[in-house]
Amino acid sequence: MEALLSVAFDNLSCYDSAKIKKGLRQVDGLLAQICLSQSQQAPKSPVKKSSSSQADSQDDGPRPKPLPSLSSDPAFREFFKLQDGFEWNVAQRLLITLDRLVAKGGDGQNDLLILSALDLIQGVLLLHPPSKALFGREQYMNLLLDLIEPINCPAIQCATLLTLVVALIDTPTNTRTFEALDGLLATTSLFRNRDTTREVKLKLMEFLYFYLMPETASIPKAVGGGMSPSKLAKAFDVKKRDGGDGRTKTMEEKQSLLGQFLPEEYVGELVRDLGTSAPFGVALKV
Repeated sequence: MEALLSVAFDNLSCYDSAKIKKGLRQVDGLLAQICLSQSQQAPKSPVKKSSSSQADSQDDGPRPKPLPSLSSDPAFREFFKLQDGFEWNVAQRLLITLDRLVAKGGDGQNDLLILSALDLIQGVLLLHPPSKALFGREQYMNLLLDLIEPINCPAIQCATLLTLVVALIDTPTNTRTFEALDGLLATTSLFRNRDTTREVKLKLMEFLYFYLMPETASIPKAVGGGMSPSKLAKAFDVKKRDGGDGRTKTMEEKQSLLGQFLPEEYVGELVRDLGTSAPFGVALKV
């Protein structure tokens, strides 16, 4: 696995767009091998398949491995162990690459590379929750805030908001960094901007709902049960790395803070929705 990561990192370190694209694909392929089960090869038949049988054959392709089974998967265990070290941490390499891509300026090809990097960062953070500690650093949090600026295309803004949610989940220290860097001002300003597209505004509303959620030690289970991504760390007895200083805020505290940037009536409506609509599958008492 070290050899595969080494080749991918070499490509990600290049300034040539083609090499960066190749490095992103290599990381994506590695993560796919870890997360997806091997496809079951159907026996070859000379008889031409009907449309229904062709649809069935597509179901035999690679499928996501059950999340609870990852803790006993040798490949995943090796990957998880490597991520604890600086040399092989994929999230940090992707962030360094993303920083260079942003510095190059916007064009169609570069935007696609940025979107790919953001998508991979989301996946790596979910597979290795301790890597979220990187966003406790101002440098990387500022990078995300820069990407939601109006100068960026809506697709990048939406992908960045989703990455921001993944970086803040179950990590109160990162949320405090987000607040200290005027993250609420950046997100609410974008929300109030008349030129912001409807799609981005919907993502911003989802983000504000998420931000107002009370900060707890673990993510509530989604409807349907299953194991939340944040519990992967617990499967390996990994201690939380959110600072451990208990710097959490209640919904009331965050409501008051958000009220500095949006009308109090609107913020109150968001809070009431959290108590009645259960946008994340969990009804809250407000």
